[in-house]
Amino acid sequence: MTPQLKNLLILLCGIAVVLLLVILLFGGKSPVMRFLSLFLEEDENVRATRMNDYKSRRQRRSIPAGQNNSAQSVRSADGDGIDTIEAQKSTSEPIVEMATLIQKSDDRLRVIENSGRVRMIDEYYELLFVTRKGQKLKIQCSPEAYEKVPFDEQGSLTYKKNTLVKFKLYDETIYNDHTEEEKSVTAS
Repeated sequence: MTPQLKNLLILLCGIAVVLLLVILLFGGKSPVMRFLSLFLEEDENVRATRMNDYKSRRQRRSIPAGQNNSAQSVRSADGDGIDTIEAQKSTSEPIVEMATLIQKSDDRLRVIENSGRVRMIDEYYELLFVTRKGQKLKIQCSPEAYEKVPFDEQGSLTYKKNTLVKFKLYDETIYNDHTEEEKSVTAS
């Protein structure tokens, strides 16, 4: 073995050892990275949010040209195996789809005080629509729109950032009349 070949092998082994040390010390959740993260502004939540944004941008780029680029597909939480569509969080213009209401869901906390006064806290109303293409849309709405939108009637659904703007039927238009009510929580 010539001295040049020995030097090349020593150099390659040195590079491999250095790369292995870098991976062990600075990769993932190593103690060194936890220590360094104390001095960096970025925490794990920010890093996870950036990674999710990156993945959603890559997914949007990989959507075929025939599909709607204004929505992204996610797996439904109820485990029925049906993909639902949630509105993009980054778009600022309303999206219009022909859709039919198939499900209503709400989440609210009703507080009854000893004076007999009843008030609602943390109200959340959601409508599940199916489009002509068979996609499901989960749209947040106001209590008034939640009560007024009828089941099994096709109409023009207008939503913006996953929130209902209006649902236009043949004979009427239902607006999302959501005025921000004071939802004060008293500390008791």
